[in-house]
Amino acid sequence: SKQVSSDVKRDIDLALTVLRKRIEGIGTQEPVIQKSGAERIVVELAGITDPGRAKAIVQQNAFLEFRITDKTNGLERALPAMDRALRNLGVKGVDTAASRPSAVQQLLGGVTDSSKKAGADSAAAPAVLSALIRPTGQVPGEYLVPEPAFARVDSLLRLPAVASVIPRGIALFWAGTQQSVGVEPVRYLYALNDRPIITGSSLVEATAQLDPLTNGPVVNFTLDRPGGRKFGEETGRHVGDFMAIVLDQRVQGRPPTIESQIGRSGRITLGGKSIEEARDLALTLKAGALPIPLKIVEERQIGPSLGKDSVSKGITAGIVGTALVVFIMIGYYRLSGLLAVLALAVYILFALGGLAAVNATLTLPGLAGLVLSIGIAVDANVLIFERIREELIHGKTVRLAVDEGFRHAMNAIVDSNVATVLTALFLFQFGTGPVKGFAVTLIMGIAASMITAVFVTRTFFMIWLDRRPAMSTLSI
Repeated sequence: SKQVSSDVKRDIDLALTVLRKRIEGIGTQEPVIQKSGAERIVVELAGITDPGRAKAIVQQNAFLEFRITDKTNGLERALPAMDRALRNLGVKGVDTAASRPSAVQQLLGGVTDSSKKAGADSAAAPAVLSALIRPTGQVPGEYLVPEPAFARVDSLLRLPAVASVIPRGIALFWAGTQQSVGVEPVRYLYALNDRPIITGSSLVEATAQLDPLTNGPVVNFTLDRPGGRKFGEETGRHVGDFMAIVLDQRVQGRPPTIESQIGRSGRITLGGKSIEEARDLALTLKAGALPIPLKIVEERQIGPSLGKDSVSKGITAGIVGTALVVFIMIGYYRLSGLLAVLALAVYILFALGGLAAVNATLTLPGLAGLVLSIGIAVDANVLIFERIREELIHGKTVRLAVDEGFRHAMNAIVDSNVATVLTALFLFQFGTGPVKGFAVTLIMGIAASMITAVFVTRTFFMIWLDRRPAMSTLSI
């Protein structure tokens, strides 16, 4: 089984990385995944329609193992000793009626010789585990337990006095789901080798699909080269044996026979599960196993009204800020300011169109990036207007001053915008959730501001000057 390391800080950091990969695979918009204190992780998911699915994906360890079933009948031989250990602890056995052959035993053709021996060894007192754990006789190391007794048997097997008599080299695992033998619900118990032949750490790809023969969901996986080489060696050594696929301490399906050496690819059959569950399993396996078990200690659902109110306030703040910019630009630069405001309107259309083209969601961080880019667009116009003023002061004509103003301001505008875009690209590459949303809108806004400041505003100036060729002064 998987060991929990003592380096909690490292494990939390690894868990953060795994969770980010899993949640990005779900497709939620701008998730927030961050540490809170030394041993907690906060996950915020906006707009999810199935919280139960999200919780399952977050909590699943996805620790995958491949183990060979026990061929020594070690658990059968240990059952009498387990019964004695339980009787010494005062655990009451199953009465005679309960220990009669059940429908399960009858369907399996009665009890095996070793089971009879276990019953004879326990004849002095009612049996405990030997009356509830029965070998199937079909797969080595495979046993049946009546489903109503599943919880009790599981708790008894965990007792130190019982665990101590389990033979070395054997580890016990339950099947992942309940099964039926005839009309009786049962749970399979497997005795497997205590050392896996390989784990999911070598897995590099996992995809879900429907088996064309059974129409049941399966997960196909691919291992890396070292893992595939080891898997091939181990399966080649165990041809004819049965191999169990263990996911998070639960056996998936019945162990198949290893008919020949297996390479880098394999398949996990998920009986009784949906294709959606298979896709989620493929997602978690591909993202990797969690280094430590995670437990949800607090869960809150925030209604859409709160988020809607926050976005509404953000939009109001953006409108007020833009109105102030318009007022200041027209008041200070007059006619030139009015032309810049018209270009600003075109800029907003370009920016929103770009966001729509990439299906970006305008959240609060995205709105902040958009408002910031409005300021950058205005700043570019301010640089241009100040250069035009300088050229007019030096006695140049209006048209020449406009041309020179745009030309001289270009270097400063390009330098500042390129530096900002590089910063935004770093935020997009290394940031998460809202930070990425902020970076996307900022990049879109800067691209739109470059177009409007350099081309649209200049075009408006040229149209104005062409209609007034004799203009000797400029309102700026």
